[in-house]
Amino acid sequence: MSAQTVTRRLTQGDLAKLYQAGEKVVMFTCYDASFARLLDGAGIDCLLIGDSLGNVIQGHDTTLPVTVADIAYHTAAVKRGSDRAFILADMPFGSYQESPEQAFRNAVALMAAGAQMVKLEGGAEMAATVRFLVSRGIPVCGHLGLTPQSVHVLGGYKVQGKSEAAAQRLKEDALALQEAGATMIVLEAIPAALASDVTAALNIITIGIGAGKDCSGQVMVVHDAFDIPPGRKAKFVRNFMDGASSLHDAASRAAAAVRDGSYPGPEHTYAG
Repeated sequence: MSAQTVTRRLTQGDLAKLYQAGEKVVMFTCYDASFARLLDGAGIDCLLIGDSLGNVIQGHDTTLPVTVADIAYHTAAVKRGSDRAFILADMPFGSYQESPEQAFRNAVALMAAGAQMVKLEGGAEMAATVRFLVSRGIPVCGHLGLTPQSVHVLGGYKVQGKSEAAAQRLKEDALALQEAGATMIVLEAIPAALASDVTAALNIITIGIGAGKDCSGQVMVVHDAFDIPPGRKAKFVRNFMDGASSLHDAASRAAAAVRDGSYPGPEHTYAG
């Protein structure tokens, strides 16, 4: 199956077929109907309503002030603006860490707004919550490595999993999330070799952002990929507006680069 030929909304099953066929999953963050329509038309497989909206939309220094109401509002807008892309919504800080029951209540709000899956940060400590959600009909994507909601614990936005102990812990966390029922895991800002090992050890989709080219797919923050605003970006960011004739052209070029393996390149990759 080529997801690019599917005209209805993609499902979790469609993404699984991409993974099983060895095709890369292309994901962009998205926060409004206009960009949703643009990215949908460029063949992006998955739109993530990320809590990164706290940074790029609301102007905060971190993602921590973002609320469930914020994510639900933007999820509904993205859903209205798209016809084909799979819709994934972030669970914001403080919306799921208290208990599985709290996570369920807030995940229900995001699913009602149009999400087809929710994403939460954390490893083995979140396995019970993942299991609780999945058993009640809510698909879950995990998030390991640099977890922005833990920025103050991590001491800033730093590459994770660099030591042998940290790498082993991340591998164990990934397996715990898979065992609990997660069907996708975002790996952020970790050495490429570690991301490759984790991807090989799992039988679910891994989505990289600053995690090398061997993940099952890649996610890009739309504002980064389109160089909005111009300026210094993280090492893993590529400006797809460079040489593009339009935003649609840039998005199409980004999708093609992920699918043909030319992005991320060595210059976008962290070593151990």
